[in-house]
Amino acid sequence: MDEASTSASAGATRRPFPHARSGVYYRFTQQNLPAWKPAMTPGCLIATFLIIGIIFVPFGLVCLHASNHVAEINHRYDVDCVPDAYRGNKQAYIKDSSISKNCTLEVKVLEHMRAPIYVYYELENFYQNHRRYVKSRSDKQLRYGAKYTVESSCSPVQWDDNGSPIVPCGLIAWSLFNDTYGFAHGSKEIKVNRKNISWKSDREHKFGKNVFPSNFQNGTFIGGGKLDPNVPLSEQEDLIVWMRTAALPKFRKLYGVIEEDLQVDQTITILITNNYNTYTFGGKKNVVLSTATWLGGKNNFLGHAYIVTGALSIFMAILFALVHAKYPR
Repeated sequence: MDEASTSASAGATRRPFPHARSGVYYRFTQQNLPAWKPAMTPGCLIATFLIIGIIFVPFGLVCLHASNHVAEINHRYDVDCVPDAYRGNKQAYIKDSSISKNCTLEVKVLEHMRAPIYVYYELENFYQNHRRYVKSRSDKQLRYGAKYTVESSCSPVQWDDNGSPIVPCGLIAWSLFNDTYGFAHGSKEIKVNRKNISWKSDREHKFGKNVFPSNFQNGTFIGGGKLDPNVPLSEQEDLIVWMRTAALPKFRKLYGVIEEDLQVDQTITILITNNYNTYTFGGKKNVVLSTATWLGGKNNFLGHAYIVTGALSIFMAILFALVHAKYPR
């Protein structure tokens, strides 16, 4: 093949190259992209602070208004439920299985509570966010069963005294809250719905329908509640709620839902089984009955935080405006 034909072939296969500085292609290859850099002028800064304040203060007032419309009964019972003879030695009381742990308290409804009324247990001085505690679990075992016990990080609650795998393993499950509550008005029982108190996603995707408790709380030291070995973990809702660890040492977890209204001045009798040992670490236990609004339960902190932030922003806007007026640039 001669040079002419070779050159012709090369010319035929050569692709047209766009102009070196033509439009989009040039800007893309040279990374010459449009940008905008705000100039923080005094006027811009004052306007920013002012807008933040105008938005945050009203929203904080709305949050406070919603929080104040939540009706709540909060009663501490860990001290009241200890017999007088054991007030000086609460640990001896809670560890002695021969002493009845049943306790009866009465609370008064101070404002009308519309259904649904959420029943919580509240613990204080319980650090569920401790690193060793949080890591002491096996999500694979909870989902798929005992075969994943070996590779889990459940120590020191991984095997029972006979070397058999514990399901569910780990400190979180081992310390399961096991106080119980019952409610009555006079001779009438107030029913508490214990179903659907956990997240649906947890029941369906994190706890196995074919995984059953085995060798649980069979060791020398008993941490908390026991589980029915005939009920799969996906239906053990108290456990599912408990396994969602709290970030702060004072927290609430859902126990159930009362699906009837409570009227003003009603006296509610609470029947408590005081099993859970918070006396060893100086913890506190409360039972809470609460209604909810669009914002959730009672939470004044959120409203106060928005109001304070908004007020500080308005103050800064005024301060910058005065400084700018006195020393214009």
